[in-house]
Amino acid sequence: MAATILVVDDEPQILQVISGILLDEGLEVLTAGDGETALKMAAAETPDLVLLDIALPGMDGLEVLKEMKNRHPSLPVVMVSAYGSVENAVKATRLGAYDFIEKPPHADKILLTVRNGLEMARLWEENRRLRQQAAPVRDIVGESEAIQRLREQLRRVAPTNASVLITGENGTGKELVARALHYLSRRAHQPFVEVNCAAIPEDLIESELFGHEKGAFTGASQQRRGKFDLAHEGTLFLDEIGDMSLKTQSKILRILEEQRFERVGGSRPIQVEVRVVAATNKNLEEEIAKGTFREDLYHRINVIPLPVPPLRERKEDIPLLARHFLQELARGSDEPVKTMTTEALEALTQFSWPGNVRELKNFIWRLAVLSPGEVIDVEDLALAGVPEPSMSLAAVDDLNSLMQEGDFRQARARFEKEYLRRKLTEFSGNVAQMAEAVGLERSHLYRKLRDYGLQAGREE
Repeated sequence: MAATILVVDDEPQILQVISGILLDEGLEVLTAGDGETALKMAAAETPDLVLLDIALPGMDGLEVLKEMKNRHPSLPVVMVSAYGSVENAVKATRLGAYDFIEKPPHADKILLTVRNGLEMARLWEENRRLRQQAAPVRDIVGESEAIQRLREQLRRVAPTNASVLITGENGTGKELVARALHYLSRRAHQPFVEVNCAAIPEDLIESELFGHEKGAFTGASQQRRGKFDLAHEGTLFLDEIGDMSLKTQSKILRILEEQRFERVGGSRPIQVEVRVVAATNKNLEEEIAKGTFREDLYHRINVIPLPVPPLRERKEDIPLLARHFLQELARGSDEPVKTMTTEALEALTQFSWPGNVRELKNFIWRLAVLSPGEVIDVEDLALAGVPEPSMSLAAVDDLNSLMQEGDFRQARARFEKEYLRRKLTEFSGNVAQMAEAVGLERSHLYRKLRDYGLQAGREE
């Protein structure tokens, strides 16, 4: 896909000349006649390089440059001026300009500067991505069997182009898994573009995904590239895809099959090559049964299913995660790394953590801030507002399972059987003691034990 150059100048003739030079080289060109328009276009269109005149009405070029670098630090900006001077060049360089050229524009000079600026931006972006590449994989913390299995699946799946559906509860780290997939793939040097389908209003989701043409709807004052366009040759992460409307699902399916789309309000097909990774905390098979999710789209995105386990199913990873979050907080604040006693770490494993890794992380950071000493002990846990662990993790799982029963009689029978089984163990099979403790007649207790197939022991 051709690079996009934003040319900013208040002289229509100059805009025409520079645009012609760039278009002849196969580059895409956007134009703006003043600084305010240029800043809006830079935000909406994400150009690859800007040619910016110094003498502009309203905000001058140096003011625009300063604001543009604040908002888009990695965007290369080349200053253009008929009033070339060492002073202006120095000011522009200090404000972050990549280069400085004089009017009247010479075609060879413009093209050489643009090529060099684009190459510099490419190298900067590649370097940034390489630095980030190991982070998502490193941050999948844990040595449990479930996490080791997940890492092995990532290593196998990432090099392929297959669509992946990541499933799991809120807070389990589905976005982290998606990023790891991207940075372990052959697309690691290309864009990773994320869309939170649940956070975008229904009337804006199509514009967000596919972009729009100028005048497509009220407020569409400029053409805008969509997420599919921006993710060309990279990875598009559709987070919470289960919250997407049926209408948008239909368009997504067509794009996945044809690898092309039209912007909202447009008719020109745009060809893209994108790997789609989707994630959801919903059971999409149940959503299909309810008629809220397309079955054909489900089969299209679920080529490789990647389930992310909840924290309660890998409680042995909790101490590792706690230490990891303490170190992460210390790196970000330049404070010494706090530690936790073995007893405190063990206590953390007794909570169910319904918010999963996200909840644990928030708790650890809160605990690190509120605890007074460098070593965090069991008595410090209350500072972060966590209740006493009134039931074991296994008991929480039993209760969660019991609550899935649809029939009241079945749920009661399951509870009674498990209750009596545990009481038998507690009283070493002594039915007389057990009957007195639980408040049942001995004959009635015997019938219950027989009904549930539980082996009674001694009477006395």
